Amino acid sequence: MRELLAGYGIAAVSADELGLPEPEETGATFAANARIKAQAAARASGQTAFADDSGLAVEALGGEPGIYSARWAGPKKDFAAAMETIETKLRERGATAPSERRAHFVSALCVAWPDGHVEEFEARVHGTLVWPTRGTKGFGYDPMFLPDGHTRTFGEMESEEKHGLPPRGKGLSHRARAFLKLAEACLAKR
Repeated sequence: MRELLAGYGIAAVSADELGLPEPEETGATFAANARIKAQAAARASGQTAFADDSGLAVEALGGEPGIYSARWAGPKKDFAAAMETIETKLRERGATAPSERRAHFVSALCVAWPDGHVEEFEARVHGTLVWPTRGTKGFGYDPMFLPDGHTRTFGEMESEEKHGLPPRGKGLSHRARAFLKLAEACLAKR
């Protein structure tokens, strides 16, 4: 996100760099958790704050891991184990055909101002989960996610291909798509 904001001449500083406490994510949706983080940072810093919450929703698993995507990887962020858990659960349900392995990534972004005003944006990218995983690029669940219309997983794609914004990239990822909405609403007016 820092790279995306830099393209608009905005130098972002993380909440960690400012020494801000991390709020508890108690929301029931990605949007609610992004809002919690952005509003907490805006209140604590007195500055405009930007936060995101994102994750993977697997249709055959009733939308899991969803807002708990990072938690499925545990405190050590072991996404290889989290992907194995998803694969095990899919196999237990007999979900082996591509049509039974549908999933989507969600990215919710929130910009909060110190006066309490917020702007929220959400985007998704749909695809199929593959096994075994493919690729070592990206992070999280990228090696098992094959976006619709593509032959390579997010784990096989370079960052510019996945996250790059037009005109250089296609804004393929959920984060890039949500960011394009944010930029159109909040940044293009600068």
